[in-house]
Amino acid sequence: MPDLLLELRSEEIPARMQRKAAGDLKKLVTDALVDAGLTYEGAREYWTPRRLTLDIRGLTARSADLREEIKGPSTKAPEQAIAGFLRKAGLSDISEAQVATDPKKGDFYVAIVSKAGRAAEEIIADVMPGIIRSFPWPKSMRSGFASMPKGSSYGGVEGKGSESLRWVRPLQSIICTFGSEHDETKVIPFEIDGIVAGNVTYGHRFHAPEAITVRRFDDYVASLEKAKVMLDADRRKDMILHDARDLAFASGLDLVEDEGLLEEVSGLVEWPHVLMGTFEKDYLEIPAEIIRLTIKTNQKCFVTRPQGAEEGLSNHFILISNIDAKDGGKEIIHGNGKVVRARLSDAKHFWTRDQGDIPDLGTLVDSAKKFDLDLKKPLDQRMAKLDALNVTFHAKLGTQGERVARIRALAKELAPIVGADPILVDRAAVLAKADLRTEAVGEFPELQGLMGRRYAGLQGENESVAIAIEDHYKPQGPSDRVPKDKVAITVALADKLDTLTGFWAIDEKPTGSKDPYALRRAALGVVRILLERSVELPLASQDLVEHVVARFHRALLAKANAEAAPHFMKREQQRSDEDSIDPPLRSHEADMAEIADIEASVPGVGLDVVADLLSFFHDRLKVYLRDMGARHEIIDSVLTPETDDLLLAARRAEALTSFISSEDGHNLLAGTKRATQLLAAEEKKGTVIAEGVSDELLKLDAEKALWAAVQVASKEASEAVSKKEYRSAMEALSQLRAPVDKFFEDVLVNDEDTAIRANRLALLKAIREATGTVADFSKISG
Repeated sequence: MPDLLLELRSEEIPARMQRKAAGDLKKLVTDALVDAGLTYEGAREYWTPRRLTLDIRGLTARSADLREEIKGPSTKAPEQAIAGFLRKAGLSDISEAQVATDPKKGDFYVAIVSKAGRAAEEIIADVMPGIIRSFPWPKSMRSGFASMPKGSSYGGVEGKGSESLRWVRPLQSIICTFGSEHDETKVIPFEIDGIVAGNVTYGHRFHAPEAITVRRFDDYVASLEKAKVMLDADRRKDMILHDARDLAFASGLDLVEDEGLLEEVSGLVEWPHVLMGTFEKDYLEIPAEIIRLTIKTNQKCFVTRPQGAEEGLSNHFILISNIDAKDGGKEIIHGNGKVVRARLSDAKHFWTRDQGDIPDLGTLVDSAKKFDLDLKKPLDQRMAKLDALNVTFHAKLGTQGERVARIRALAKELAPIVGADPILVDRAAVLAKADLRTEAVGEFPELQGLMGRRYAGLQGENESVAIAIEDHYKPQGPSDRVPKDKVAITVALADKLDTLTGFWAIDEKPTGSKDPYALRRAALGVVRILLERSVELPLASQDLVEHVVARFHRALLAKANAEAAPHFMKREQQRSDEDSIDPPLRSHEADMAEIADIEASVPGVGLDVVADLLSFFHDRLKVYLRDMGARHEIIDSVLTPETDDLLLAARRAEALTSFISSEDGHNLLAGTKRATQLLAAEEKKGTVIAEGVSDELLKLDAEKALWAAVQVASKEASEAVSKKEYRSAMEALSQLRAPVDKFFEDVLVNDEDTAIRANRLALLKAIREATGTVADFSKISG
């Protein structure tokens, strides 16, 4: 069976786009071929900075013939319906259709349409231009005359404007060859924007720029290799990584590995060469994080550290060249070294400036008083500056200063719950965002928090405060570490809860795959902190409602009134001289009614927001627990819409999972489910159920024994739950196993006596209520 080789060669594709683009090309092409009736044995995509390549093996040479029956209208249908049927079936006259009979509907027309299969070459030529024109690049461009506005001309050539090809970078050539392993391959010469697909490509831009004629994938790869192009991106990554490790090791150093940087540099070179450069040791006085980001961001280079060291860096860096230089790379190393030194000089300047005074301290006095700041300390100055500048956090959620004030107030409420020192918590909350005004973070936003910790240490802050400044952003993903220090835990929770509640208050929640403010990540962060650091926090408690939810309503209300105030003040001034106004101003009462309308338009932020946000936390908790191996029905059984302590819910799920795995648990589950299902069926019918169990109506020993067991188990389980001893609660409920089994063996629930039946149903209800102190057993399968 024939194979298909496709290459789209262009100017350099941004490294961050290459892997996804190659995958998109594979999916688009294979889907189109399959939709057209072809099949294939396998497909693999490849990419370099200048090309996307697709190798499809075992493609069928022709699509199958198709025979389709198109059902038409009744033979008695009006002419318009018949005409529509003819158009749909592609028939010229109704005589070309057949007549079929349905016993119920009578005679109707049927068209038998046969479609001959198509050659694979024809299908490929047909689908490829559309795929290329509609390719889903995140950003694309037009080039040459195609980039000129439609209708304009240059040198007699008219611009194509919006109809021209958009590609990530100018597309230069296309390879499209098709054929079996032992036969001569064919070129499928489709055309797009003047580029005709052929069998010619080009090697390395500098080492082998000559044209290369190819037939099929194997000789294509070999030819590119000779032309200094390594097609396989994963092979380039592996080569770069191992050569960099070896070069560092030979110099008595360890490579500081970086998967993201490795992926990027492998997309910058087609023929990688690993070299080592140096910079002056004086620059090692700068924090390692700044050095690493400076060299990575500006020069795409790796840093190294002394062998065996866990922290600190050396003054050697690893760079990846795309050229096999004749001088062994000396000039390349020299050029990169000059740029690295210049960037490190800037970084040193930022680091030094951030430790000095801000010039306009006199303008920061009010902000300093508001947050109890000491303007003799650099980090305090920058927090005051952040507030004084009214830096916007979000248009509807106020400034960064207002946000810090909210976080500070919430952290004060959380400190006793977490068990953190309230004085240290307050200080950490006040300084948590201060480094946003430092030059180091301005240059490298990735360092926010980390630089705050550094500067806090330099100005003598308590270690817990310094740690909290860095760790309050954590965890920033499922694999990121969770804060350990109690002060950090408190501020991290306050920060994330403020963010989540704020965006819920203004109704900007995640929708589908869109989550521009990373609210899912923030909620998962709260879940992980609560569970992994054993924090019992009732998220919907009155204190949190007051300090997190209602606060936003007051803030939004105040903002609306402040925006409307100048309008009404002007009108009041005009009203004082009302005789001169024609027509007269409307009444003061009308103004008050308008103010009331403005206040009513402010979104209410209350318990409905809490309930919706709590449901969002439940979703994140379910994801987290499922990733930990919990069964989904176990999780559902311990969660109700009112469950607001996520740690206790997780502990219930853990205890329940362990319990139902035992013999007692399995048997109790079967018995209680039978009871609750029978009860639910009778409730649905509207059967009368007694409000409580009456001892006088218990006639049989089995039901008397069950009632006695239910009372004891219910009391013991409730006491255990109040002590948060869920395993003990399960063990108490397990006492019901034998009496429940005996009850269903000896007792007919639906007795002819309605009073006895109602009493026995009340007994089943008591079983459901007893087990419900721990979980809803009806949701658990098994």
